[in-house]
Amino acid sequence: MTEKELNKLVYERQCQEKGYNLIAGTDEVGRGPLAGPVVCCAVIMPLDEDSIIEGVDDSKKISEKKREKLAQEILAKAIAIKVCRVEPKEIDEMNILQATKKCMVDCVKGLDVKPDILLCDALDIDAGVKCFPIIKGDALSYTIGCASIVAKVYRDNLMKEYALKYPVYGFEKHKGYGTSAHIKAIKEHGPCELHRRTFIKNFWAD
Repeated sequence: MTEKELNKLVYERQCQEKGYNLIAGTDEVGRGPLAGPVVCCAVIMPLDEDSIIEGVDDSKKISEKKREKLAQEILAKAIAIKVCRVEPKEIDEMNILQATKKCMVDCVKGLDVKPDILLCDALDIDAGVKCFPIIKGDALSYTIGCASIVAKVYRDNLMKEYALKYPVYGFEKHKGYGTSAHIKAIKEHGPCELHRRTFIKNFWAD
């Protein structure tokens, strides 16, 4: 195991030293886009040295091809894993922060195995288990990094599917984020059901 891999296990090892063995990590993808759901993943990974997957990092720092490969490895090795999403309409109703927290809580509560402790990227959530928020957790914690990768791959693939249904927006390219091409498409064609109305109100009024 490389020094970089060891550094990403610091929080997990601290939890183990305190008697927490089933350590879950959770992260979200898609808080910022103009369209599509926010997606969260919660995962409990085996943490013995032989089981550690090399290359896990913040999903945004990894190439698409490598993310896909890592996601498959994570899914195969996970002790328990759950992916949830909150749709655009609900995001508009409750705001993105509350939607993200709800999504994370749903993931943790949906795990087949109840964790002893939860490592969460930045947010402190109440999911019925002790929560330890870590700023930039997807880059600093192996377990959160695993959740980040699975959530990112899931959401990206979902947006590619939506691109087939709504080809004028180019979802396969920007995944719903507010690129100039995406904003131009909204202005020309109007929004679709995937667009978050509270996110596009500065340049589109229903």
